[in-house]
Amino acid sequence: MNPRVTATAWGLLVTAAQIGLPLAVRDRLPDPMATHWGPGDRPDGSQSFTAYVLTVTLFWVVPWIVALVTAVEGRTLARRQGRMAWWGALFGLSVLALGINLSSVLANLDVTDWTRAELEVVHPLLVIAAALAAAVLAGYLGRGGPDALSDERREPPSLRLRPGQRAVWVGHVFNPWLALITVADAAVLLVLAALGLLGVTDGNVVGPILPGLLIVLVVGLLTTQASVRVSGDRVVIGIGLLRVPARRIPLSKIESAWSEERYPSQVGGWGFRGLPGGATIMLRGGECLVIGYRTGGRLAVSVDDAARGASLINALIAERVES
Repeated sequence: MNPRVTATAWGLLVTAAQIGLPLAVRDRLPDPMATHWGPGDRPDGSQSFTAYVLTVTLFWVVPWIVALVTAVEGRTLARRQGRMAWWGALFGLSVLALGINLSSVLANLDVTDWTRAELEVVHPLLVIAAALAAAVLAGYLGRGGPDALSDERREPPSLRLRPGQRAVWVGHVFNPWLALITVADAAVLLVLAALGLLGVTDGNVVGPILPGLLIVLVVGLLTTQASVRVSGDRVVIGIGLLRVPARRIPLSKIESAWSEERYPSQVGGWGFRGLPGGATIMLRGGECLVIGYRTGGRLAVSVDDAARGASLINALIAERVES
């Protein structure tokens, strides 16, 4: 299936649907139309019919054009992770755009004034669920074959364990910049809390920024540092100060391990990047431990002394094969 042909045909079809749906029931819609709902099922914002059609069309056309340009450029689709993200975005965003349009039209259908439009709570939930399902399914179906081995792959030194010998390797990584941001965020929260208790600040001012500060704090606590432990029959990757959540990977699922140089610009940024089958835990640029699964997928984690950890993983796998 050619991505450029598929994206062109699908994009034109979705664009026609975005424009054609409201036009098909034009005489049953108010002008202006309700386009935004606050708490409850009553609208608190509106647009003229023409502006509405233009908005829902651009909401889809802009990401569609980006997808087309990406497909023509080609580099994103050269890797399995990029293909999964591209197909997932193409179909997930199209379902989201169509769902929003359909929900809005149904809410405005046959009402005499936009203030009387009612949007049932279940509609947005169904739209989001359908968009996520479409993205996951499209990404899975469009993933293609496993990536060829990277030229940057560095085979670790060979290690052979003596009979009965047990070895453990623990690698760590710490990002001081993420730690600094987390500490600064926590300090701001403490200051705002103190000012709130003293009655200096107004809840209406603090309220809008509080969720964002809390999200930054939680993300920072989970991504400031990580550890990788190799021993026995598994690899355990612990994230954050408490090493929670922890990912346990049985050696029976691993084909081999090696080290690579990876940087945020190559994987899309900091933190947990990519999709299942090609994910990277990027806490700092540089040496990464890469685990190659028997299924063809890969998981990379930035960690110090990755080559030695890869050597032990390969030695433990070889020991299991021999036994």
